[in-house]
Amino acid sequence: MEAQAYRGTCLTSVAAHYDVVLISGAEPTWEKEFLLDHEVADPADLAALTEAGRSLAERHELAGVMTWTEWYLVPVARLARLLGLPTTAPEALQGCRNKHTSRSLFARHGVPSAASVSVRTEHEAHAAARRIGFPVVLKPAAHAASMGVIRVDTADQLHAAYAFAAKTAGHGVESTQVLVEEYLDGPEVSVECVTHQGQTTVVAVTRKTVGMPPHFEELAHAVDANDPLLATVAPAAVAAIDALGVTDGVSHVEIRIVDGRPRLIEVNARIAGDMISHLVHLATGVDLAHVAADIACGRTPDLTPTRRQAAAIRFIYPAYSGTLTVRRVTEPTGGVERVRFQRQVGDPLVLPQDGGHLFTARIGYLITTGPTATVAQARAQEAYRNLDIQVAPIAQAIQATGGPAA
Repeated sequence: MEAQAYRGTCLTSVAAHYDVVLISGAEPTWEKEFLLDHEVADPADLAALTEAGRSLAERHELAGVMTWTEWYLVPVARLARLLGLPTTAPEALQGCRNKHTSRSLFARHGVPSAASVSVRTEHEAHAAARRIGFPVVLKPAAHAASMGVIRVDTADQLHAAYAFAAKTAGHGVESTQVLVEEYLDGPEVSVECVTHQGQTTVVAVTRKTVGMPPHFEELAHAVDANDPLLATVAPAAVAAIDALGVTDGVSHVEIRIVDGRPRLIEVNARIAGDMISHLVHLATGVDLAHVAADIACGRTPDLTPTRRQAAAIRFIYPAYSGTLTVRRVTEPTGGVERVRFQRQVGDPLVLPQDGGHLFTARIGYLITTGPTATVAQARAQEAYRNLDIQVAPIAQAIQATGGPAA
């Protein structure tokens, strides 16, 4: 259900222009109507992925291979290379996936970034934090979706924070290390870019609302085709992509604006999550999923904007962890493009401060449009007020099931 809620528009778009064959870790369900054929294999397992890819290549004439899943970037690039299909070099994508490598390449190429130290123990983390100076950010070197990322303001907080980051880092493929980094104090944006044969075009900038400190949970995004910030962040985004050696594909480049200047957080060499590609399509008319498929097939993408408006997304979170008891829209409001619930009544909800993350905390999202980002965001706020979301706190939920009260 998560995949359909956040990537359904991507698959719909690609299938409108290409015959799609899919390799997925489980038997397809909702995807089936968009597929010509499929193989079940773990995309993170290169041997299994290769076998599945070769099986599909025996049955079909494959034109390209692509993924929008962060964890599969490197093995999918290796599969494309094995099949003789267009791809950014797997080595470059490994650099994107390993944030320590990214920082090193940014420094080598003069791309403004953050001070960063890779550590293996809590003792090393303390030493790095003292050198950098508090506040610092601890994060897994190779993960995604802000999972395991936490701000640390004082040395006393570092023990718990390191345990939190290290737990997630332990699941990394490209690296299991933790990074201790300078905290970049400023508004966060992402820059949605398209690179074809080594030339990068900046398509849009996404303004982000981040909350739930000391975590960095993404609460809302807005894309405005006329955003004046685009000119400020575009050169830094292009420089970061060039530094990492990304030659082909769609990239989601995360930046913070510090004292009016862009500082790089990371480059994600794939279509942005959180429905950002859909916001870009609503705001500019540029379909990043279609663009990514074209590039994967060696075709020059059409990046001509056909719209000049704005779109916003607001994610639906509970006020506290517990069990979802009610979720509905009380009355429709203007400018709402869609409301999507990804949690069912009876589902548990766990916020980051209670050990959860976006996949355990989000109830859903709503998307609005407007002539400007200000209007789209105001419409999102109004629509949010017209939701009826009720959650039974954890203690009440336990009592309701006959268990002991917390």
